[in-house]
Amino acid sequence: MAGLSLSLLIAVGLVTWVVLDDRPYVAPEPDGPPASAEPALAAGTLHELEEAVSEGDPAAAEKLAAPGDDQARNLLAAVVENAEALRVEDFTLRYVDELGAVSATGEWGAAIDVTWTFAGFDTTPSRAEVRFEFSASDGRALLASVGGGDRRSPIWLTGALEVRRTPQTLVLVDGTAPEADTYARRATTAVPAVLGLLPDWRPRLVVEVPETTGQLHQALAADPGTYANIAAVTATADGSLATEAPVHVFVNPEVFGDLRPTGAQVVMSHEAVHVATEAATSTVPLWLLEGFADYVALRDVDLPLSTTAGQIIKRVRRAGPPARLPGPAEFDTATSHLGATYESAWLACRVLVDAGGEDALVRFYQRVSGGSTVGDALRAEFGLTQPELTREWQALLTDLAA
Repeated sequence: MAGLSLSLLIAVGLVTWVVLDDRPYVAPEPDGPPASAEPALAAGTLHELEEAVSEGDPAAAEKLAAPGDDQARNLLAAVVENAEALRVEDFTLRYVDELGAVSATGEWGAAIDVTWTFAGFDTTPSRAEVRFEFSASDGRALLASVGGGDRRSPIWLTGALEVRRTPQTLVLVDGTAPEADTYARRATTAVPAVLGLLPDWRPRLVVEVPETTGQLHQALAADPGTYANIAAVTATADGSLATEAPVHVFVNPEVFGDLRPTGAQVVMSHEAVHVATEAATSTVPLWLLEGFADYVALRDVDLPLSTTAGQIIKRVRRAGPPARLPGPAEFDTATSHLGATYESAWLACRVLVDAGGEDALVRFYQRVSGGSTVGDALRAEFGLTQPELTREWQALLTDLAA
């Protein structure tokens, strides 16, 4: 106890001295200059990674990681192996700027402008700013990680992939070989389903499957939760709105994986229609955009209306038919009745097929996609006005719900 008492007395004395002493506190001088980013060194490292990808040399890429950082070594080797399997061309890396402060030990994040093309499938390069993490050591900038933050994280740059290729489909999966085989079958089956109604399409279907929903959001630079309830989404590969940008299907594995086989195939075929019709940059009204894709995807599916329209039938029974064809509010991914909205849009397209046939539906879609108003295209192909279409659609919904 005596030792404890003495320690307490010393501590009390120290506290008293600190409280009573009025001299200003001065922080100790650091031992050396503050750590800073090394853009020139990082640019050299990026050039070496470009060369490793170009030459298909995983060992050269591994040397760009810090000694002992097995995670970074494996990632960099995977980037080279992915690029070889995907036949990446036009691969460039350009240092843009630092992201945030440099750590005391010299690590920093940087925005890197990345371009790439999947040869045979993308007709123009994708381009996106991607976060890279560096550390300075012995006059070199070493790579620690790729992706993350609020920037786009292409899945071929962020981990090892299983790749499946046919002349018409390219499927890249952050998962197991059996999972990749399943997704590849879905993509392959989707092609003839689309060609059945759109025979002029030249199939170049790219499907990207990240490991988790969170990684899907990172791949699309989307806010967390945006696609939490969506099985798949078709979007430009780099987020561009340019009409010539490459368009890929991005799968949410946690939703898609819970679908039954028929439902999973309908989703894949639906997204393939979006690729074929360049829907990612289209201004076609959403009821037609989504309804047409569902019409094609469900065209050869032998299921009763109680299944394919079950959700909208239940809603109509509770609240009557909607007042108008569905628009952006109804197609919001956060809405709780999204399935019913898709079904109602599909049924609007069925009304049009009943009125004028499938060829007229295709021509109608193409007219609207080409810039015609819905009203003009409806009159040209079906002799209908939009209010008349809406009334016929509401009547069909009412009949189904009876």
